[in-house]
Amino acid sequence: MQVIWFVVIVLATFTAGYVGYSTYLARELTELDDERETPAHRYADGQEYVPSKKPVLLGHHFSSVAGGAPIAGPLTAVAAFGWAPALLWVAIGNPLFGAVHDFMALVSSVRHEGKSIGYIVGEYVGERGKNMLLWFAFLLILLVVAAFVFLIAQVFNAYPGAATASLLYIALALGFGVYLYQLNGPFLPGAALFVAGIFAGVWAGYEYPIALVETGALPDGTIVLFGDLAAAELLPLAEAQNPNFAAWALVTVLYSFLAATLPVWVLLQPRDFLTSSLLYTGIGAMLVGVVVGTIRPFEPVDIPVSGVEGLNSVTIDSLEASVPAFEGFVHPSLGPLVPFLFLTIACGTISGFHSLVSSGTTAKQLNRESDARTIGYGAMLGEGLLALTAIIAVSIAAATVASGTLASAIAVFPAGGGALVSTLGIPAGLASIFIALVFASFLLTSTDTATRLGRYMVEELVGTPETSLQETLTNRYANAGVTVVAGYLLVASGSWGNLWLLFGGANQLLAALALLVATIWLANWSDTKQLVSTGVPLAFMVTVTVLGLLWVALLRFPATIIEPAVVSDPAVTEWDVWGDVVSDPGTLAQVEASMHTLSFALLTVLALVLVSLAIRLLRLGIDNISDARAGLATAAVTDGGEHVPEPDGTAEADDVGADDE
Repeated sequence: MQVIWFVVIVLATFTAGYVGYSTYLARELTELDDERETPAHRYADGQEYVPSKKPVLLGHHFSSVAGGAPIAGPLTAVAAFGWAPALLWVAIGNPLFGAVHDFMALVSSVRHEGKSIGYIVGEYVGERGKNMLLWFAFLLILLVVAAFVFLIAQVFNAYPGAATASLLYIALALGFGVYLYQLNGPFLPGAALFVAGIFAGVWAGYEYPIALVETGALPDGTIVLFGDLAAAELLPLAEAQNPNFAAWALVTVLYSFLAATLPVWVLLQPRDFLTSSLLYTGIGAMLVGVVVGTIRPFEPVDIPVSGVEGLNSVTIDSLEASVPAFEGFVHPSLGPLVPFLFLTIACGTISGFHSLVSSGTTAKQLNRESDARTIGYGAMLGEGLLALTAIIAVSIAAATVASGTLASAIAVFPAGGGALVSTLGIPAGLASIFIALVFASFLLTSTDTATRLGRYMVEELVGTPETSLQETLTNRYANAGVTVVAGYLLVASGSWGNLWLLFGGANQLLAALALLVATIWLANWSDTKQLVSTGVPLAFMVTVTVLGLLWVALLRFPATIIEPAVVSDPAVTEWDVWGDVVSDPGTLAQVEASMHTLSFALLTVLALVLVSLAIRLLRLGIDNISDARAGLATAAVTDGGEHVPEPDGTAEADDVGADDE
């Protein structure tokens, strides 16, 4: 089947969702009103609460939520179950589930002074529910940081040109921030100048690729900044991956710490706007490339790749799907299609991490309520298009998919995307560097945004500090340090494949909890508000996610502990389907002996804890919804926002935002 039909199907469902369904959600369900003052104006502090132009905030939000999961997820799902289930889940689930989730998380936060979904649930079900959700969210943040640091290091290792272009675009973003907010330069001329600089950086990356440490497998012409650095071999994962990968992982962690502690105007806002220009251009060029490559003959391309075990190049022969539409209901490694399709493809369809961005940084910068429709609902559709390009790239690169490692996934997307862009007359090598930069840019923005959100989680858990320890934890440098160090330790543990399973389950379960929060808010707002739009996705996501986590915790992990994998071929050094590679079969045996017992046992406990937290929160939420519909709830809201004062004349919402000023 020609992949042009993938594009037609997704564009049809997305257009119907945005034109019809999002209009209903904005006008009827949430009653957006530009006369209401948003938290960005009410609590403007120049640090976190900063009113932002819609294009700038859309760029921040889109580039923050569009992380690596829309790439790795579709790769795994298409390889396991075929392209049809993956395509349908994106085409139908995104406008009905994911876009609703993101929009409702953003609007509910704006109506509660820009606070997180943890704070909102606490307003309705109490402090215990708030703390449970915040701890759940903080655990997910650590997993996000770990996952994306790993992915960024893989991109820079596989495509050194993307590393050059990424460093240049960060420098340009810092300059754009100074231009806008310190020199008060006009927006449009400055945007045009700095966006042009970003694309010039792509050419610089193509001509002058860089690596931090020599690995022996770098492409010709690569500039190695630190040569054969012996100290790099001591870094975590230097043996499991290579020293260059390990060095990039450490640099990424340090960057995330710095970016997450700077005021939003210095780097976050200008960088995310520039990043969004890359994302829009990259996604648009790939989709247009599908059309052009369908109309006129497609020229096969062979794109070189470095730093990927057993893979030197990716060859694309045509724009026809070369994997089956349906592989079967059960995959021998991944498991049954239900529930694992819905956990594997998260970002791109529905993702709990998005609720943390919507109710974390985005809600604090929303200029007008009406902007929420484009930024909340529309940006999620944009990420669905990113997932679509990943499905297409995987479908036309079946030979690479067969290798089944995360490192190969990193190679597939830039190579497949570069092949699509090459139909526009751009050399495939240059196009692949551009797509790799697109990939790296939204990985970087998601990583440091996650670190910033981790700060917010810690601050809300502590509340008003009363001890010296609490004072330290509310310091943005200290709590950002806790987040990045914990995330780095998870990466350094070497159990990436196991972490990804837990990340997927936790991410989707948080999406269900965010939908629960939105449903609670609507029920307390008015008994005339329908709860179907949030309640149906909530019920579906709770069901498939709890099933998936219980399957992993009670069947997959224990079975792996009892019957560890056997390496029959002594030449095989790849022990993890996600690309964790060791250099010696003896080392492999030691890794299996230690990790299969300790790591899997710990992850089993964590999975069960996540399920327990979710079920307890679900019970609290359902009780509150029942009380609200029966007229027994005490946390009623007026006009969808401010809380009605309690009988003693006080209202918990009065202190909202005090900690942030």
